[in-house]
Amino acid sequence: MIKVSVMYKNGNTVKFDTDYYKNNHLPMVIEALGDDLKEVELDLGIGNGAPDQPAPYVAIAHLKFNDIASFQKAFGPHAATFAADVKNYSNVDGELQINELVTF
Repeated sequence: MIKVSVMYKNGNTVKFDTDYYKNNHLPMVIEALGDDLKEVELDLGIGNGAPDQPAPYVAIAHLKFNDIASFQKAFGPHAATFAADVKNYSNVDGELQINELVTF
């Protein structure tokens, strides 16, 4: 199984509309990706290891797929639509990372 993480860096000039992301963007992504998408998790940054310091990422979405091929098949046709929606919830683009999921 793989986990595709889309990470939105935090910063003084970063704008991120959590409500829009949770209630509009992610549901659109979930519907478009269909059965190839196995699970979605959303992390909302609230801090880091130092007291009173902001989280390095304002949000991280984790999308789980059986393998890279199923991710590419599901995501590719919709990538432009997903990217065009970013302006509705943030002024920064997410960084995408594909991870092999290892559980213990």
